[in-house]
Amino acid sequence: MAFASIHVPDFSVQAVIRAEPALRGRAVALLEGNPPLANVVAANLSALQAGIELGMTKTQAGDFGVEIRPRSPAQEKTAHAALLDLGWSISPRVEDTAQDTILLDLAGLASLSGTDEAVADRMAQQAESLDLVVNVAVASNVEAARLAARGFSGVSLIPPGEEAQYLGCLPVDALLPSAEILETLDRWGVRTCAALAALPVVELSERLGQEGVRLHELARCADSRSLVLAEPGHSFEEEMELEDAVEELEPLAFLLSRLLGQLCARLEARSLAAAAIHTRFELEPSFEKDFLRANDLRRKPPSKIYEKTLALPVPMRDPKVLLKLLRLQLETNPPAAPILKIILTAEPGRQRVAQGGLFLPVAPDPEKLGLTLARLTNLVGDGNVGSPEIADTHRSDEFQMRRFHSPRETSETSGKSERIAAGAATQTAELRTAAIFRVFRPGVPAVVELREGRPTRVRFRGMRGDVLAASGPWRTSGVWWREDGWHNDEWDLELQFHSHTTQAKRGLYRIYFDSIRQSWFVRGMYD
Repeated sequence: MAFASIHVPDFSVQAVIRAEPALRGRAVALLEGNPPLANVVAANLSALQAGIELGMTKTQAGDFGVEIRPRSPAQEKTAHAALLDLGWSISPRVEDTAQDTILLDLAGLASLSGTDEAVADRMAQQAESLDLVVNVAVASNVEAARLAARGFSGVSLIPPGEEAQYLGCLPVDALLPSAEILETLDRWGVRTCAALAALPVVELSERLGQEGVRLHELARCADSRSLVLAEPGHSFEEEMELEDAVEELEPLAFLLSRLLGQLCARLEARSLAAAAIHTRFELEPSFEKDFLRANDLRRKPPSKIYEKTLALPVPMRDPKVLLKLLRLQLETNPPAAPILKIILTAEPGRQRVAQGGLFLPVAPDPEKLGLTLARLTNLVGDGNVGSPEIADTHRSDEFQMRRFHSPRETSETSGKSERIAAGAATQTAELRTAAIFRVFRPGVPAVVELREGRPTRVRFRGMRGDVLAASGPWRTSGVWWREDGWHNDEWDLELQFHSHTTQAKRGLYRIYFDSIRQSWFVRGMYD
């Protein structure tokens, strides 16, 4: 049985560099605390070699010519989530050991991923796609793999039975002892794991207690335990806090491109795609001393949060297409103030799998179709693009716009159509014999003559027709509490029109009397 450990050295620094790739390869130091009491709490190897020490003030660190950034817990959170996604892309059995370290069980993966060396190389390559530089170690002992990943850079493969010899050169502080025990071991001259493993355990227990015994077992790689498995997460979120507020679309698009690339890389590692993108901006607050007129005081102040959801026609993970769609959405509905923080959340979904028919016409690509619909929405407005659908209401001419589905996407849901095919087949004969009703939208104004409350003659569009047969009235009403409520009396009429040049024509029409507008209208005709 083999175990693997993935460790991210200088985790806090890498989390900041992951959000700002221009810092890659430079000396970076992180500050924490409120000015002027902010101190250096983390630094990468280049910064330490330049002379940076933990605890320095910002002024002292600035004298060494290193890049100084504030520590970002939000970016550390997303970097840790990306690390877990990396582990689940390799094995379903992952332990969330620490913020910068995870452990994997590689049992049974040889037939899928190949040798341990191939698995380790694959982990390192996928980590690069997630903008992380990691150390990977594979061993037959859990703790040996963890210690090797924390102590050695690059990829380490430990042969079974040689764990203690392989880890003997590591310093004792790699075992993470307490400060008191570390000072005691240093006074004894015990500075490596091999030297600690050579000590007699009984005498060590008498002097250092149970923690000394535990450190001795770790140094000898005699500690064996099982993994504490973590549940796979279903949240894919990337966020970025900005030092300076962003007001224009172009610099904002540059930042969104970076976050979308990281989101898509995480989705790809989990073999998923984005079914929707939720955008959340924290906006810059307005000035408290701005001059306000009397009318402005009654208005509700603009929200400091901007939230939008980008619904996608099919799950996708192409960052370029997603960026174009987000840009069009922002052009249509821009935020009301400069942006201080960006949070992008991907709603995961299974990637679309479809096979076109040999004799079917080529349908438009769903990604390109979604982009075209987004451009149309930007031109004509939200809610004016889609497929018309009859609304579930008693109003006869009510309809709504729903999201357009491409023919290819519709074919993926053919199973649902098959389940209702039996019910549809029973209505086929009735549909063939039923008359087609052609709706006039808007209704055509008409003049109606009544006798004893029933229509006898109708005039509209320059035509005059006598009523041969009438059926009705049918009274419908609804939403009286709104401005668009209705109250109509409808009739179905058979009309005979008179013409001087041709023979008389007959037709079936539906008319209605609008009680609110006190007028007659022609709803439509039957073919």
